[in-house]
Amino acid sequence: MAQIIDGKAISQAIKDEVKQEVESLSGQGITVTLAVIQVGDNPASTVYVNNKKKACAYTGIRSLSWHLPEDTRQEELLALIGELNGRADVNGILVQLPLPAHIDEDAVIDAISPAKDVDGFHPRSVGALCIGKPGFLPCTPAGIIELLKRSGIEIAGRECVMIGRSNIVGKPMALLLLRENGTVTVAHSRTDKLKEVAGRADILIVATGRAKMITADYVKPGASVIDVGMDRDENNKLCGDVDYESVSRIAGAITPVPGGVGPMTIAMLMKNCLQAARMQAEGGREA
Repeated sequence: MAQIIDGKAISQAIKDEVKQEVESLSGQGITVTLAVIQVGDNPASTVYVNNKKKACAYTGIRSLSWHLPEDTRQEELLALIGELNGRADVNGILVQLPLPAHIDEDAVIDAISPAKDVDGFHPRSVGALCIGKPGFLPCTPAGIIELLKRSGIEIAGRECVMIGRSNIVGKPMALLLLRENGTVTVAHSRTDKLKEVAGRADILIVATGRAKMITADYVKPGASVIDVGMDRDENNKLCGDVDYESVSRIAGAITPVPGGVGPMTIAMLMKNCLQAARMQAEGGREA
């Protein structure tokens, strides 16, 4: 059976490290503050926002929260973001996605100050990642790198296959693997002979949004498999994009769902908030 990569334990270690550093900044008179905005009542968004608030409470990060009605106009949301951009006591701004259909998500992401873009979605953050400059990293891909490193899984020189090409996970994940000297292939729904491509991977990362799509015949024996999915199976039970039961028998290491990638996303958000506070305390210099 595969080594189970414990995202709960690793994320807890990261939150403990952040907590210690937040306490150190507090001793210097610096309070780390995250502003969270939710528009509407999407149930999954409410769960995510509450989990972020709990993580803030644990690490000592001050959390400010705005829960706006579903029919909030885009202009009102942009005005709130503008106000928070200008507040010296706010280090990071997070607008929970998805937004209602009448609001342009790109416009909202662009409106957040790059210095407070703790989600790592602003074009300036993405550009910095592309050319290897310092900046905020998107939380889920950054969390996956931490999972691999802290589990003793070597990335340099390995065949890495990313199935999925979203702006939030697939594309930045490929760039971070390249940064770690992995040999990277990005595959997707239009990839020819996907099983063959996936079967080459020493490290296989899956973000397809399709429950249990990746079965054992996609996976090289001994590969490390990272499942980014969060789906429901035929019994309405939480599962990932990987068929855990079959793949765990041949993989060298695997993340469970839940308890794998999910907790890491929030831990890395806390780390980005800490980075933002440090940068701003040093006059905006890149951390």
